[in-house]
Amino acid sequence: MRSAEQILAESAVIAVVGASRDPSKAAHRVPAEMQRYGWRIIPVNPTADELFGEPVYRSLADIPHPVDLVDVFRPAEDAVDVVRQAVAIGAPAVWLQLGIVSPRARQIAEEAGLDYVENRCLIVERAAANLTRLG
Repeated sequence: MRSAEQILAESAVIAVVGASRDPSKAAHRVPAEMQRYGWRIIPVNPTADELFGEPVYRSLADIPHPVDLVDVFRPAEDAVDVVRQAVAIGAPAVWLQLGIVSPRARQIAEEAGLDYVENRCLIVERAAANLTRLG
């Protein structure tokens, strides 16, 4: 299993499940910052049409191209279903944001061979490792 730093360093396209329109929420600020540092953000939200200059998809299954990482901004009880969807689309890694922990989601991810991170923040890890995807 890759470390959090390796996952970020090797990922270019991040699907953000639960991406928010509200700039005051972490589910908006975190993907926006990752985008500023060069990652392509693919928002997944059933109620928005465009976020971060990208079309919004209703589910992971609706995304028409591969993603490198599925970032989850949903309650822990939703994580199991999101991880199952990530497995179904062939995503290589899942990341549950700070405060989200799910032993069952971890088990599903590990059994399917996905890299898995939970209870950690993308932007904190990006900053700590001084990572960027900018040229």
